Amino acid sequence: MSFSAVLTTDAARIETRLMAALTGRADVPVVDAMRYALRGGKRLRGFLVLESARMFGRSDAIGAAAAVEALHAYSLVHDDLPCMDDDDLRRGLPTVHVKWDEATAVLAGDALQALAFELLCDPALGAGDVRVALIASLAKASGAEGMVLGQALDIAAETATTPLGLEAVTRLQAGKTGALICWSAEAGAVISGADPVPLRNYAMALGLAFQIWDDVLDVEGDAAKAGKRLQKDVEVGKATFVALLGLEAAKGRAKALVDEAESHLAPYGARAANLIAAARFVIARES
Repeated sequence: MSFSAVLTTDAARIETRLMAALTGRADVPVVDAMRYALRGGKRLRGFLVLESARMFGRSDAIGAAAAVEALHAYSLVHDDLPCMDDDDLRRGLPTVHVKWDEATAVLAGDALQALAFELLCDPALGAGDVRVALIASLAKASGAEGMVLGQALDIAAETATTPLGLEAVTRLQAGKTGALICWSAEAGAVISGADPVPLRNYAMALGLAFQIWDDVLDVEGDAAKAGKRLQKDVEVGKATFVALLGLEAAKGRAKALVDEAESHLAPYGARAANLIAAARFVIARES
């Protein structure tokens, strides 16, 4: 099966699992908003969970894949709020706070975060110590040492008197984007009791390439394909990889990082073919 077919198949499996997790919940606006926020998207993080597990012969990691996608969805709902990035479109549709209201969006995001940790309690993921390791590591990756830290640094940078340099932007994005990507790629090794270091190194390079390409798309992408308003970073003068390196140099840096990511997969040989394809996809995507 081709990489694109695997990605599509995995995305459908993850969405089915997420919708099943919400079946039977109260028929209230916040649950409707959760379902709305969970629909669509590439599901790259969930794919990384499933594929890293498959590489070690495990086919039962759907709970972890759904968990990271629920966590990611929460982050997008909150990121779109007026007090954050103030976006009115996500995946070509009105953002949650636009379709409902700000309070519902906050609560839906909160509930999606809680759902992520509920999904990691799935006994299929392994013994109690394995599930505790997944829960603890996702908490760290998504909190004040990971994604939330990156978001906080990003917000602080908007009012800083001195623009961020390349090292500071790299650190910011390692939290904001890279932390969840790293968790996703390592999850298969954690579930399988394997050494996570090669996958961690792969994911660190992949996550940075992903963010650099996001910055590239913000400058020269197609808003219709992206499903959101572009060039916002340019309008507010935000320090991005494109602003700091220039467009062509940023593209070159992303390509070099993809090559680096691939090199870390050498120990796995042909088993890593889909993870290699995922790295190449990151700098070929249009959204």
